[in-house]
Amino acid sequence: MKSRDQWTSKIGFILASAGSAIGLGAIWKFPNVVATSGGGAFFLVFLLFTLGIGLPLLLAEFVIGRSTGKEAISAYRDIAPGSKWHWTGYLGMGTCFLLLSYYSVVGGWILLYLARGIAGGLLQAGQNYDTLFGQTVSNPWSSVTAQFAFMLITIIVVGQGIKGGIERASRILMPGLFILFLVLIARSLTLPGMTEGLLYFLQPDFGKLTGKAVLYALGQSFFCLSVGVSVMVTYSSYLNKKESLVKSSFSVVGLNVLTSFMAGLAIFPALFALGMKPQEGPGLLFSTLPALFEQMPYGSIFITLFLALFLFAALTSAFSMLEILVSGFSGGEEQKRKRLSWLFGALIFMAGIPSALSFGVWSDVRIMGLSLFDAADFAVTNVLMPIGVLLIALFVGYRLPKERLHAEFASETAGWRKGLALYVLLLRYVIPVIIVIVFLNVLNILPI
Repeated sequence: MKSRDQWTSKIGFILASAGSAIGLGAIWKFPNVVATSGGGAFFLVFLLFTLGIGLPLLLAEFVIGRSTGKEAISAYRDIAPGSKWHWTGYLGMGTCFLLLSYYSVVGGWILLYLARGIAGGLLQAGQNYDTLFGQTVSNPWSSVTAQFAFMLITIIVVGQGIKGGIERASRILMPGLFILFLVLIARSLTLPGMTEGLLYFLQPDFGKLTGKAVLYALGQSFFCLSVGVSVMVTYSSYLNKKESLVKSSFSVVGLNVLTSFMAGLAIFPALFALGMKPQEGPGLLFSTLPALFEQMPYGSIFITLFLALFLFAALTSAFSMLEILVSGFSGGEEQKRKRLSWLFGALIFMAGIPSALSFGVWSDVRIMGLSLFDAADFAVTNVLMPIGVLLIALFVGYRLPKERLHAEFASETAGWRKGLALYVLLLRYVIPVIIVIVFLNVLNILPI
């Protein structure tokens, strides 16, 4: 049997993990929430929650994966044999399957727009970009074909393994993402009138920091780090025992926060400099930004760079979602990887077709008043991920043997080793309560 694959270095692991965590939401949703919820005040609260809640949860998944050296399902079985805890791994796999099914649809849209940008046919004077986006997503053939192309790229990379596929791609895509951000930020901050947008994004306004905004910051502190679906359990299982889990966790958190911050710097100064209103979600990428770059010198070049940036973020997240499924069913046998990558990739593609068609021929199909795309997103974001996060916190807090936890922290500094008791208390009593409050709030059971 071929030995189990591993990351070639800590930087490869960090880049891949950060890539998994840095998704489209960090770029097209989070900056707008910051700007409309108190600017620097919200960002400060989010940062505190990320360090106090998101980081411990990320570290918990790292401990589970690295201590066992096994993918999610086997890791839970190894630590808690004869129990039902391994269903946490199945929950994560199911969540990733559903998430990637509609996430790949958005990835397909990005590919379509990127192709137009490269061909020079995206930005046109007088173009109504809302109409163009509507026509793009409602076309069944182009939407499904583009979704297939996005999944094909994901399948090929994951099929090459950890070292030859995911790590190699992440080493290219993640530095590329930050380089593109720096170019776009430099352009945005040199536009006349950009100061208003910069202040809108960063100036602290505690009067706008509502209870709802604080709860959003709480939820985002663990959602933005890709925790709760056991992806980080799987990724850390490939990590060498000599590497510091604490330092790796801080690196992943730092890169994620930096990306969200850079997205705001790239977008808001340019929007205000050109007299445009901020927007979030797909509308920002596919309607607002094309209209924005149309007014800028060399706009075709910059919109193409921005689309490439979004594609990089989407792909690195997609790799991790497919990887948890492939690793979960390969049983550590790398020779099964390619076959399983194609199998699960094909199944995810087929499962995503309803989401791809939900803006066109199946737009009348509704689940609780939501389109098929929005229903899948609601189920993942508001139900499955919070449950996963809660289970992982309770698992490490109550079920993980203390000797395993101490073994994983043996190489850390004395301060971190002494803080293990506090860490366990945090996972047992504080974080679960916070997760339940956020969960009930997003379901409008406990509106705040």
